[in-house]
Amino acid sequence: MSDPKKLEDLLKLLSMNNGDMSKLTAAQRKEMKDYKFWKTQPVAKFDEDVKEEGPIHGEKTPDDIPDQPLPLLAEFEWCAIDVNNSEELEDVFVLLNENYVEDRDASFRFNYTREFFNWALKSPGWLAEWHIGVRVKTTNKLIAFISAIPVKLRVREKVIDSVEINFLCVHKQLRSKRLTPVLIKEITRRVNKRNIWHALYTAGVVLPSPVSTCRYAHRPLNWNKLYDVQFTDLPPRKTKAEMVAKYTLPKNTKTKGLRLLEEKDVDEVMVLFNKYQERFDMVQQFSKEEFIHWFIGDKSITDPNKKVIFSYVVENDDGKISDLISFYSLPFTILNNSQYKDLGIGYLYYYASDADFKYEDRYNKEGTAALRSRLNSLVQDACVIAAQHKMDVFNALTSQDNTLFLDDLKFGPGDGFLNFYLFNYRAFPITGGLKDDKTYDTEKRSNVGVVML
Repeated sequence: MSDPKKLEDLLKLLSMNNGDMSKLTAAQRKEMKDYKFWKTQPVAKFDEDVKEEGPIHGEKTPDDIPDQPLPLLAEFEWCAIDVNNSEELEDVFVLLNENYVEDRDASFRFNYTREFFNWALKSPGWLAEWHIGVRVKTTNKLIAFISAIPVKLRVREKVIDSVEINFLCVHKQLRSKRLTPVLIKEITRRVNKRNIWHALYTAGVVLPSPVSTCRYAHRPLNWNKLYDVQFTDLPPRKTKAEMVAKYTLPKNTKTKGLRLLEEKDVDEVMVLFNKYQERFDMVQQFSKEEFIHWFIGDKSITDPNKKVIFSYVVENDDGKISDLISFYSLPFTILNNSQYKDLGIGYLYYYASDADFKYEDRYNKEGTAALRSRLNSLVQDACVIAAQHKMDVFNALTSQDNTLFLDDLKFGPGDGFLNFYLFNYRAFPITGGLKDDKTYDTEKRSNVGVVML
């Protein structure tokens, strides 16, 4: 995992070698090239002393942006992916499932489904021109992809029209062609032509310069399988039986009034959700249409094995909804394992609760205790439901108010960190739920209220 110290050491090494990149490893050379690219972009620099929040570059109009796409190497050509076209969606499906992020040991890879793409790429306002591919001219093979979807982002008090950038992928055998910077520049050009000048994106690596960093946490639901596929280890002086017992969940949910979110609930739930989100410094603001898309999803999916988003509310005896909890499914493909082919993964999405609403101070002791108790119940029930849907592990970040329940519910800290970036926008640092030693911060918690897929 990259970090600022690693980058600093890399710069020192390059200086000692008189700028000779040939003396660096291939991975080090790539990191330096990426860093040099980002120096040309409107992003905050490392250790920049931000004096005021706001756009880095302004006063441009769509007329200032070229109409033509950036040039590519002669053997490649741009294409727009129409995700309504089953053949084109299949191309993206194959590219990402064969070439997208793997863990460092190349044992697991995201297994994106067609249903997941339809949910993630076809949010209200989506544009085919923002789903960009690169094909080989002679074969029409899709070898690179990047996407953007429109979002309204609030950064503290300022609401900005923005996009979320996601699913950047280049075919493994073509990563020496330096297609990534060209993809980023081209998606920027197309977004700018629509008079949008800001973007939110995340990466596991450290680039200039994160506005926040969160850590992944994992809660085993099927410990035996996780151990068999080497997703987890057997701790010293522990037996398998002890680990299975440690992570055993109730067979059924316990929260009274917990039920599926329905479309008739949306108006009431959005009031609850929006009030809860006010406590965070960086959030996505949803229209009603967007809320239905992201929290209810495609109602035509009846096969529970193909369902992507799971959203539940708590309806009290008086008919009032007091809580929302949601998670989504994004399985892994297990590579080089004869016994198992996939790993079911649940990811905590958004939630909201009125447990501490009567306290004006988010950090009020009594309010925090009430919220902690409520979130423990809600998230445990989410884990129970995920296990019922054959998911093997439940993941969460240290964002939102998650640090209130991660230890209580036996979420172990993972090796992965997720860095949040703003394009063409300077912002003061936003807490990510981590102390300086990267352990969970249960006092300050996180001020990141946006969840990216």
